[in-house]
Amino acid sequence: MLIRKVKPEEKEKFNQVVNHPLQSWEWGDFKERIGMKAVRLGVYDQGELVEGFQILTREIPKLGYRVGQLLKSSLPSKEVITALRDLSQEEKIVYLLIEPDYIVRRWINKKGTIKQPPAVDEPVDLAELGLQEAKKKLFATYTFLLDLQQSEEEIMKNMHRKTRYNVRLAERKGVKVYEKTDEEGLEIFIKLLLKTMRRQGFYMHDENYFKQLWKTLSPKKMIHILMAEYEGDVLAAWLLLTYQDRIFYPYGASLSKHRDVMASNLICWEAIKLGKSLGCRQFDMWGSLGPKPDKNDDWYGFHRFKRGYGGDLVEFTGSWDLVVNPLLYQGVQTANKLRWQWLRLKSKLPL
Repeated sequence: MLIRKVKPEEKEKFNQVVNHPLQSWEWGDFKERIGMKAVRLGVYDQGELVEGFQILTREIPKLGYRVGQLLKSSLPSKEVITALRDLSQEEKIVYLLIEPDYIVRRWINKKGTIKQPPAVDEPVDLAELGLQEAKKKLFATYTFLLDLQQSEEEIMKNMHRKTRYNVRLAERKGVKVYEKTDEEGLEIFIKLLLKTMRRQGFYMHDENYFKQLWKTLSPKKMIHILMAEYEGDVLAAWLLLTYQDRIFYPYGASLSKHRDVMASNLICWEAIKLGKSLGCRQFDMWGSLGPKPDKNDDWYGFHRFKRGYGGDLVEFTGSWDLVVNPLLYQGVQTANKLRWQWLRLKSKLPL
């Protein structure tokens, strides 16, 4: 087995061996458009590329060092961790945040009820590979995964009764959901998202982020934009990602008006149908709370909404740091904490 940097001419082969849009070559190109650097390591068996790991880094201003992240890759082996440590020394990376797309627990979801105990329980301790639990995570440890190999009738039957009722209500009320995957659709989505962020007081990404995302991923047909319209108003818009045999729901926006017509319920159902039409086998709803959620949590409403569609609740390995420079690591963590405090405050300021 050999582990080395992947060459540009190996791009298509790299894309074939990774399984998440955040590990795709195009995602790395997108991140480079907004100021990061992409480095790709490949695992080779008898000369054949069999596994890929895309590392994204950004520079720490004025220090000459970098911080990095390895997000939604396969589970790294001991040999890969060694290669990542060597790469970090070479690239002057203080630490790598590692969040594998690897499931350790799965709970069956029947009609919106999470069955206990987990049907799959195979924990992985990455501390054994020299990693430590991350000070801050980027992605939720849990999400809902819906099996799209079921028929539409089976999926509808396994929804929570209230979710199923809301989908039908939106249809009866005359909500129309359609795909608008073009630059005009992107502009509508961005404007709606900015309104949503101001209303709900959270920080996501700026307009340039989504425009660069569009420029990089849309030529590969990795983006789909859905709109839910009612009486001439777009009430909700979702930007979905597709990769290999999966569809993902990372970004959504909505208006506060006409909530009684349940536009978001219908747009989710149409996203499910879109995924099936594209041949996707799984719908990843991109984050949730755990099996015993706190109803007072700010994200409980999103969790309950997603749970209603009947996808299994899964837990990933979590967030881990590969620390290469312990002294600078502590300084970076303090700076990150202050940065996020500022971003949260900024999101609540009047524009």
